[in-house]
Amino acid sequence: MGRTHSDQPDPQTTLRAGLPDRYLTPDDIAEMFEVPKETVYQWRKKRTGPPGFRVGKHLRYDPADVHAYVTKLRHEDAEAA
Repeated sequence: MGRTHSDQPDPQTTLRAGLPDRYLTPDDIAEMFEVPKETVYQWRKKRTGPPGFRVGKHLRYDPADVHAYVTKLRHEDAEAA
């Protein structure tokens, strides 16, 4: 029996809850940041977005790394203000 999209945990909830129970996909990142999936791939190509890694041909993101990335952005934004 396969899992449906509604069975998947919300990425933002996963980040707030602490350690992930799964790695995030490019679709999760796009939804979380409310950007097109192509933007996520461009961030990876330009090395400007959250760090990801490959498992075979699949791109995945560790929620802890995404959380650290967001924290860094918020810190940089606060210093610039």
